[in-house]
Amino acid sequence: MVFAGSLRANSASCTKQLRSSLTRALHTTGVPRSSQRLGTQIAARLANPRHFSTSLVTPARSSPLLSSPRWSGNNKTTPPAPSEPSENDAAESSSNSVKLDGADDESPAGSSSQSSTPPSSSSGGDSSDGSDPPPPSSQPTPTPSSIAKQSVPEVYPQVLALPIARRPLFPAVVAAIKEMMKRGQPYLGAFLLKDEHTDSDVITDINSVHPVGVFAQITSVFAANNGAGDDKEEGLTAVLYPHRRIKITELIKAGENPSTAKVQEETQTVTPPPTPTEGDVAKIPQGPVQTSFLHKHAISIVQVDNLVTQPYNKDDQYIRAFMSEIVSVFKDIAQLNPLFRDQITNFSINQVASNVFDEPDKLADFAAAVSSGEVGELQDVLESLVVDDRLRKALLVLKKELINAQLQSKLSRDVDSKIAKRQREYYLMEQLKGIKKELGMESDGKDKLIEKFKERAASLKMPEGVRKVFDEELNKLMGLEPAASEANVTRNYLEWLTQIPWGQHTPENFSITHAQKVLDEDHYGLKDVKDRILEFLAVGKLRGTVQGKIICLVGPPGVGKTSIGKSIARALNRQFFRFSVGGLTDVAEIKGHRRTYVGALPGKIIQALKRVGTENPLVLIDEVDKIGRGINGDPASALLEMLDPEQNNGFLDHYMDVPVDLSRVLFVCTANNLDTIPAPLLDRMEVLEVSGYVSEEKCVIAEKYLGPQAKEASGLKDTDIVLEPSAVDVLIKYYCRESGVRNLKKHIDKIYRKAALKLILDLGETVFPEPVPAVSTSAPAPNAADTPSKTVESQEPPANEPNTVTLEESTSNESGDRKIVTTQERKPLQIPDDIHVRITPENLKDYVGPPVYHKDRMYVSPPPPGVSTGLGYLGNGSGAVMPVEATSMPGKGGLQLTGKLGEVIRESAQIGLSWVKAHAYELGITKTPEEQFLTDRDIHVHMPEGSIGKEGPSAGTAILSAFVSLFTKTKIHPDIAMTGEISLVGQVLPVGGLKEKILAAHRAGIKTILAPAANRSDIEENVPESVKTGIRFVYVEDVREVLHEVFRGQDIVERWKDTLSL
Repeated sequence: MVFAGSLRANSASCTKQLRSSLTRALHTTGVPRSSQRLGTQIAARLANPRHFSTSLVTPARSSPLLSSPRWSGNNKTTPPAPSEPSENDAAESSSNSVKLDGADDESPAGSSSQSSTPPSSSSGGDSSDGSDPPPPSSQPTPTPSSIAKQSVPEVYPQVLALPIARRPLFPAVVAAIKEMMKRGQPYLGAFLLKDEHTDSDVITDINSVHPVGVFAQITSVFAANNGAGDDKEEGLTAVLYPHRRIKITELIKAGENPSTAKVQEETQTVTPPPTPTEGDVAKIPQGPVQTSFLHKHAISIVQVDNLVTQPYNKDDQYIRAFMSEIVSVFKDIAQLNPLFRDQITNFSINQVASNVFDEPDKLADFAAAVSSGEVGELQDVLESLVVDDRLRKALLVLKKELINAQLQSKLSRDVDSKIAKRQREYYLMEQLKGIKKELGMESDGKDKLIEKFKERAASLKMPEGVRKVFDEELNKLMGLEPAASEANVTRNYLEWLTQIPWGQHTPENFSITHAQKVLDEDHYGLKDVKDRILEFLAVGKLRGTVQGKIICLVGPPGVGKTSIGKSIARALNRQFFRFSVGGLTDVAEIKGHRRTYVGALPGKIIQALKRVGTENPLVLIDEVDKIGRGINGDPASALLEMLDPEQNNGFLDHYMDVPVDLSRVLFVCTANNLDTIPAPLLDRMEVLEVSGYVSEEKCVIAEKYLGPQAKEASGLKDTDIVLEPSAVDVLIKYYCRESGVRNLKKHIDKIYRKAALKLILDLGETVFPEPVPAVSTSAPAPNAADTPSKTVESQEPPANEPNTVTLEESTSNESGDRKIVTTQERKPLQIPDDIHVRITPENLKDYVGPPVYHKDRMYVSPPPPGVSTGLGYLGNGSGAVMPVEATSMPGKGGLQLTGKLGEVIRESAQIGLSWVKAHAYELGITKTPEEQFLTDRDIHVHMPEGSIGKEGPSAGTAILSAFVSLFTKTKIHPDIAMTGEISLVGQVLPVGGLKEKILAAHRAGIKTILAPAANRSDIEENVPESVKTGIRFVYVEDVREVLHEVFRGQDIVERWKDTLSL
């Protein structure tokens, strides 16, 4: 390989043209002299790409002049006039023009005598640059037919170190190179700079260059006059031939800054050095004699060792495989890049070995040499001494070259095709316009519109009836004038008709494992809902297809009903569309408008199909229990056809007026309450109850989902701010008792927002500076031409302080002030790493304020007679421990109820009081069965927290127990709570909301719960074990069982064994 560089005395005059050549040559290793075709061919590429021929290699006698490179070109010192050109001189002159092309590989230094003469041999037509040509030697000059092999030293411990970069500058080494050539030591070491932006010409630090480089020989030097006059400095153009890899072991001389002083050129002579005296011997610098003269120049000298390629087996299967792949890549690149084709051809012609597979190291070097890869990658190839590793790295570089060539070829083809297509279209359109203009058939674009509709319809699988309607409407449009109003209606109808995805659907994913993973990632708990979705997938997996289902998710707010629908769509790989029917009063939103109306549109489901582009999406209908009813019809009744699996395979929209198949659509509805959903509509849906979360589930949700989301939304993603689990537990118990997690999410967001505010206030504006906004003035900014900005009229409200400005001043300010607007996004600020914040139960009050709930139950110690503990279900989806208080007073036997009680609770109180009156003797309240009871006393029943409405039958057992406690003057233990509806004959009936009620009892520390026996299976299956821990459940069927359990251990129970037996 060859290094070519312009050696200038001034750094500013370095040419950039040889930059890549120097760098690439540095990364190409030298080869043994036995086969040095690689360097010859790259030298031929850098010179003139002329053909050449090689001559027979014959041994020749060595000459001392052969150790010096030849000089060519004009110079300042006029050489002696040459004598009559001899035959040898003519042959030598003729070979100079093809020196770089025809250098025989048997001569490592190149040739200057025909194609096989070494370049170091003298010729009659050559002259030295700045010195007289060497005097004739006493030894005979070789003839053109002979070859004088130059002996390249195998060991050359110290060399001139030449740093190579993308922008090579060599002014400081001109004098040293001239003296090297004059002394017959044209050898140097070339090393690549690690920083490609460095302009240094000497090596000041051994770590500034890569340790592995090449040992190169200067084969030819040409004088390059800059043409600015004789007083200006001259440059040198040198051709370097690398012989082998070397490695820096020590920096002997670091060199100095490049000198711009004029180099005094001396006559180039080769004379024997004088015999040194004893004083001269002391002045000789340390190091080898052949490089000792370099110490007086401002250059770098390094100690080097030779690097030898490790032995390899050319028949190794990996090596042969790499070589085959490299050759294959060469063939691919040659088809795309003509330059590579020529280089590969020359390489194959001049290959010494008969088979390219015999020299894998040469092939790897050639692959790296001809590619324009990254500097680091080429350096890796140079440093690789293991052949298979070198082949692998060279193949990587060559593969990137192939990708670049393919991309370049593709871009070229695309540009050519686009240009040709546009030219052809323009030519044909101009011809078409001319023809139509001559025939009076000038079109206004209707033909293109009709063609567009036909193309759309061709890609769809329209049913036969829909295809017939399409053809009729299309024929109608073809016969209408574009300006007609009917044409616009028909065009809009055809737009909708061709945008419905007839027959197009997305492939569904019925993988149970994938569905479980998606559902668990998005939601914690909700086992019943997840099991139902997996059942749906299992059926679809076995049948290969699924029909549309209508699922209704019912639960309190904030439990994740809408997000469950999104997770189902993701698990099934279906498109997702959501719309809400809460407060909807117009049937046209479901069934569409008639086309006779102006601005008519199809219904929501047709719009959904157009939006998603498939006929099997998942459509989420939110708030189906809050649908309205107005003068425009009943939308709930309109949903019957759409949500009926037996009818929606031919859903008829008023606008489309063609049957649309909705049987493959999966409908998911959400509701908070089933009572307001019409019975016919509820009958068509499969109801899945999404109950509230228990405290443990809320803690996990806050840790996995709510906390990280709120932290990132507050700009504190990478900040050490921790919300401790104990603080989350306090937050759930005393701030967020709802069944859902929406209120919990609001509180966690508030915590992180407050933390962000405290962070800014504590650190101040110096740590978090506000960017200075651009000030809008009448005069343009100095850099207005560089960064144009847009302004809008200011709408900033005036100050609230009165009498600050007059009306005229305010008007003038409003009319003249403008605000600068920008599209540049503001970047988030970096928070210091030493910030550490912990939110604990102790400081939680500073972030969210005082607790909302102060205590879980009113009575911790035994209350007075007439007080019992019931369990209720609040409207927000949470349970509560509700005490029932009863007292008596003189009166007329009336019953008074307070506490914002509903009609059902009032009825339960009446039933309980009637049962107690009917069984007063058995209860021990009266002495005889005939004795009158409560004829002169009134009863008052109250349920505390009167601002909260209470409704439902589940307080029946608690009210009856309070009556018995009041009339028998017996206390009820506060650790006993009960729920259940009672009948007039004393039976205990099942109730709902057991999970939330038991959760409230668990939170309040209740030890015993009396529940209806009919709710036993519900409690055992649906209530988590963590909630039931520490609670004893007593299942009752009759109020007698309730009384015996409530008053266990009391004296009155002993009498009841005879009168009120179980």
